Amino acid sequence: MRFRDPQIEMAHGAGGKASRRLVEGLFAPLLFESSRAPLGDAAHVRISGSCVAITTDSFVVKPLKFPGGSIGELAVNGTMNDLAVSGAKGLAMVVTFVLEEGLPTSVLEDEVRAMAAALHRAGVTMVGGDTKVVERGKADGMYITTTGIGHLMPQVTIDTRSVRPGDRILLSGPIGDHGITILLARGELDLTADLSSDTRCVLPLIETTVEEAGPGIRWMRDPTRGGVATSLNELARDCGLGIVLSEEEIPVRDEVRGACELLGLDPLHIANEGQFLAVVAPEYADAALNALHQAEGGENAFIIGEVRAEPACAVLVTTRYGGSRIVDMLVGDPLPRIC
Repeated sequence: MRFRDPQIEMAHGAGGKASRRLVEGLFAPLLFESSRAPLGDAAHVRISGSCVAITTDSFVVKPLKFPGGSIGELAVNGTMNDLAVSGAKGLAMVVTFVLEEGLPTSVLEDEVRAMAAALHRAGVTMVGGDTKVVERGKADGMYITTTGIGHLMPQVTIDTRSVRPGDRILLSGPIGDHGITILLARGELDLTADLSSDTRCVLPLIETTVEEAGPGIRWMRDPTRGGVATSLNELARDCGLGIVLSEEEIPVRDEVRGACELLGLDPLHIANEGQFLAVVAPEYADAALNALHQAEGGENAFIIGEVRAEPACAVLVTTRYGGSRIVDMLVGDPLPRIC
């Protein structure tokens, strides 16, 4: 695949099809080794005989503060979650702040304090960073880039090539809370809802699941940009199998469902910042689900589907009315500046 788009659009940063074209058509062939496994949320790097996980991410959320969280907290949680779903426990981070001229110092201090609190909750140390300032109107207040490093959990190996027909799809909780919260927080729509972002560090939930079902966990992902649909479409394409979901089993809050219906959006495409997906071998599925149900914050976990041989490389949702529909990756960019 060659990247042939004539210019960069907002959709190229939305985590859907356009993002995939950009990464696989331009970045991967020029920057990455051709022998690499399918790209994931974190890379596993061998250094002097030891293997570590490393990930990097940028956060450009607007507004900076929203119900349930803010950009500083989000930056820590998002980085630690990318490590966690790759089977690693975060140990240290570095951070870069891109600040806009005229940003009130009080706003910056609030976000640094939010970041410090999130680091403390995650048990992670900040070990370095950088700061840049750009002209007024060039950075939505601030952008934050983080890089995290962690050590691998020996009980689990994450690899799309290990996924098999019959494996179960596990989801840790309700979807769409973050994306719809950000959309409403902008105040651009005449809609209100009692809804908060789900931003959190999912490492404690993943550690609990790994402890009970580690040998059976094949794959994990936190469905951020592009939502559950995009994450599972990437999995289906990488493993060459089909994903069949039961619509009735997918947890969605009424507020999210209602907003999506009004705006013509699919909850499966809406971003999340505190949930994770896992593919679990059938003999370990009940143990993994029970472990999540007994952990704080995992009470609303569900098995939402399974892996099948067909439809190959696609995601199919069976509806509550007995029909079915193919769900593709996110196309376009319905919710910019969400993470």
